[in-house]
Order: sequence, then C-alpha cells, then structure tokens
Amino acid sequence: MSQTVDRALRILPLLAEGPADLGQVADRLGVHKSTALRLLRTLHEHGMVYRQSDQRYRLGARLFSLAQEAMENLDVREIAHPHLVRLNETCGHTVHLAVHEENEVLYIDKVESRYPVRMYSRIGKPVAITVAAVAKLLLADLPEHERRALAEKLDYPMYTSRSTPDAAAFLQELATAREQGWATDLGGHEESINCVAAPIRGADGRVVAAMSVSAPNVVVTADELLTLLPLVRRTADTISGEYSGRTPVAPAEPQ
Repeated sequence: MSQTVDRALRILPLLAEGPADLGQVADRLGVHKSTALRLLRTLHEHGMVYRQSDQRYRLGARLFSLAQEAMENLDVREIAHPHLVRLNETCGHTVHLAVHEENEVLYIDKVESRYPVRMYSRIGKPVAITVAAVAKLLLADLPEHERRALAEKLDYPMYTSRSTPDAAAFLQELATAREQGWATDLGGHEESINCVAAPIRGADGRVVAAMSVSAPNVVVTADELLTLLPLVRRTADTISGEYSGRTPVAPAEPQ
C-alpha cells in the first residue's frame, strides 16, 4: 500500500511541470500503463488531477483548493513559538514575533528576557513602524510602488537622534533590509535598546512574519548583540522551513 501511495504522490510534481499523457506518467513512474491509469483514475475521482479533452492530465482544482485552505489555516505564531523559546533560552534576551496587518506591524508573540531589565512591548501592540527592525523586513517585502506610497504617507517622529528622519531615508533602509535579508534597530526607538531581526518566509518566498532579538545596552552592547545575527537568521530559516512545508516533520511512531 505504501508503494501505491508513493507512486500516486510522485504523479503530482510531474503534473506540476505541465500536462502529461498516460505514457509519460507511466514512464516517469517506471510502471505499466494500466498501473498508471489506475492511479490517475483514483486521483481524478478525488479532484487531484483532471483529464483534459486531449487525454492529457493536469493538476486538479481540488488540489489548489486544499492548498489554499491549508495556507489560510496555518498559524505562524503556533509554529514559531517553540523556536522562539529555544532562542530565548540560548541567548537570554527578549524575542519578538511580528506580522503586517491593516497598515500596522503588530507583535503577536513575545518571550521575555531572563535579565532584570525588561522591554515594555506587549503582544497585540503596534511597533514603531519607521524604526523597528521587524517592520523594516515586513515592509521591505512589499512591491516597490506600495513601499513608496506607504513611505510618503507615514509620519517620522524623532524618538531619538538615530530615528529614521524622512521617507527617503526610510526607503533606503527598506532597500537595504530587502537586499541583505536582515535588519536592525540600533537605538532608533529607545536610545538604550538595540534589536536584530530576520524574516520568516512562506512557501512562495514572501515574508509572512519577522522575528527579532532585543536587548538594552546595560546588558549587551550593540556590537555584542550583532554577533547573535547568525543564530537569529538560522532560527528564522528553521521556522520558515516548517511553516512552508520545506522541512518535513516526522510522523509519530505507532504506539
């Protein structure tokens, strides 16, 4: 039975390359045409493949519907949380997870620092969008015309002397974040707080969330915090892989 399932599943990536006829499917699987036909008929009955008028097969609408439904029901916070906790246990600093919704960037998860000095950020609270490292990554992923339109309508409060002063500077920071794949806030919102962030991507490569590590100067310097960047990026990549399905999770063994 497992061999049958394996063969059926191998048909789907073949058809993702484009429509194929019965002979092509049989050749790719290395089976007789009658075996390939049984597999295709079963997939067709479940809407996973569709037989065209030219007798070639393509991926069926039901497959796309299931994929869309699965993506809509994915909870990036649920997937990311254990990884954020492990990162916090490793470095000891505050870890945040943020998303872009309704023209705001919001924290949706937070793991507190183990040090006495804590940050005042709260889950559900919007970030300072023109300076926050997570905001730079989320907004940098927008199409260029959307980035420019957003930058032009934002206010640019000078929280500190290091805050982003205007739209031109903000667009340059977004371009840098987009190019290098990570971002920082080094005293841009609060003089004493530094932050490094990395993006979390979905199956299509788009940024679906951003995570960060933040710490006050009294605990670590900005340079010391930047040494954690490889660890932050590895954590984000791991979450991305799990969220997008690129990193399979082994099924539980039968009891």
